[in-house]
Amino acid sequence: MSEETTRRIWLCADDYGIAPGVSAAIRDLIARGRLNAASAMVVAPGFTWDKARPLVDLNAGRPRTAIGLHVTLTAPFAPLSPGYAPVDANGAFLSLSATLLQAMARRFDMQALRAEVEMQFAAFHHTFGRAPDFVDGHQHVHLFPQIRDCVLATMQALTPQAWVRQCGRPSNMPLSLSDPKGILIDRLSVKFRRLAAQRQIATNSGFAGTYAFREDADFARLFPSFLEGLEEGAVVMCHPGYVDAELARLDPVTTLREREYAYLAGDTFLQDLTAAGVSLATPPV
Repeated sequence: MSEETTRRIWLCADDYGIAPGVSAAIRDLIARGRLNAASAMVVAPGFTWDKARPLVDLNAGRPRTAIGLHVTLTAPFAPLSPGYAPVDANGAFLSLSATLLQAMARRFDMQALRAEVEMQFAAFHHTFGRAPDFVDGHQHVHLFPQIRDCVLATMQALTPQAWVRQCGRPSNMPLSLSDPKGILIDRLSVKFRRLAAQRQIATNSGFAGTYAFREDADFARLFPSFLEGLEEGAVVMCHPGYVDAELARLDPVTTLREREYAYLAGDTFLQDLTAAGVSLATPPV
């Protein structure tokens, strides 16, 4: 299929920096031309310039990857800003479910929330020496009420040229009742897109990549369905990685990351892109 007839998308690996094995796998796939975006978790323990530099170096000579900020506001990670609340008994952010309930009830202190979001933007700039190309959220927290307002306001003030990930399905794709997470973030994205547009912040055209992180999940079988109906500029989310002790300590999604990596590194992935008429977009210079 000719380049003129393909739809160019962003295939984004989330969680860069969460653990050495995840970061190494993401860099390997970028070097192979299998990913064109990665979002960095600046609140991860030990995330420093030494961890970021190998990712930056991949863009030396020619752009290989867009680099984004993965706003993180859920446990087991801890706030960067002093005095952030509420936190759990370990001083970490609340769990995902508690964070969602807090946001839906609009119980966050907006000043403290905005300070934390701004601190994560500042940490990204300090580490990478520039603003992010795009912004998204760990476990999609950037879509939640109150949090979305802080993220979008911070983007408008600090990174107006960046785009932000909305997680609405392609307009021609029906909702899947087997994907409750996808349904939730699709609905949250309706207002999120409207708020982003009001601030003149660009969003991706569509989104795919959610699935139940069960041990029997078959990423290789699921991936072609993610490409169906995508328009130019859409985002497909993925979570490749090698399992190491740090990942096992911080995140329950472990061996599935290795399955995602194996598929994305293999020939079937390239065949699936071609069959779907999809190619990876060229990152910004």
